[in-house]
Amino acid sequence: MKESLKDTRPEGSIDYVEFETSERFVNLQSRRRRFVVPLAVFFLVWYFAYVLVAAYLPDVMAQPVFGSVNLGLVLGLGQFVTTFAITIWYVAFSNRVLDPLGADLRAELEAKAAA
Repeated sequence: MKESLKDTRPEGSIDYVEFETSERFVNLQSRRRRFVVPLAVFFLVWYFAYVLVAAYLPDVMAQPVFGSVNLGLVLGLGQFVTTFAITIWYVAFSNRVLDPLGADLRAELEAKAAA
């Protein structure tokens, strides 16, 4: 049945199902996933660990680090630092790896659409 659908498509139209299963597109998705999933898991574990320690071990969070700054404040600020660091890391990875692959795929699609 897929062949009959191909025959009825107008010239220059794109078979997006075929494109989504192409090796290059699957590679792009795989590379993105291999970067994003471990970082997301790391951040969620780090975030929930912070919340749980704050909720159930307030004495640990109250440990002074220096002056009137305690461990809870340092770890809380660490949440913000981690968020920004992950964002900067992802943007750099995307600019270096994902964007060139995506640009190649987009150019290929535009060429097929123009044909």
